[in-house]
Amino acid sequence: QVQLVESGGGLVQPGGSLRLSCTASGGAFSIGIMGWYRQGPGQQREMVARITPGGSSNYADSVKGRFTLSREDAKNTVYLQMNSLKPEDTAVYYCRADQRENVYWGQGTQVTVSS
Repeated sequence: QVQLVESGGGLVQPGGSLRLSCTASGGAFSIGIMGWYRQGPGQQREMVARITPGGSSNYADSVKGRFTLSREDAKNTVYLQMNSLKPEDTAVYYCRADQRENVYWGQGTQVTVSS
């Protein structure tokens, strides 16, 4: 059973930056795609960014040019660098990892962008 532990959320002013981390453990071999999703108040969960084991990534249009997702396979960890944050980025951010036919989710970390 894979566990995902997230960190790095918090409160930041518009235009600021945060970095989220997510580490997979507990049988995290053969982890495939990892990524981040978010769910704002009253909204559905949406994909923010995801990355393959080979390092290919894709992003939601709303975050392109501002967010960067990277991966450190030796540590089963992904990092989401978020720059130029906007109030509309406010949401609970969830890490996701795919392992064969299984999908695992983290507990979520709150990101609030407000002055």
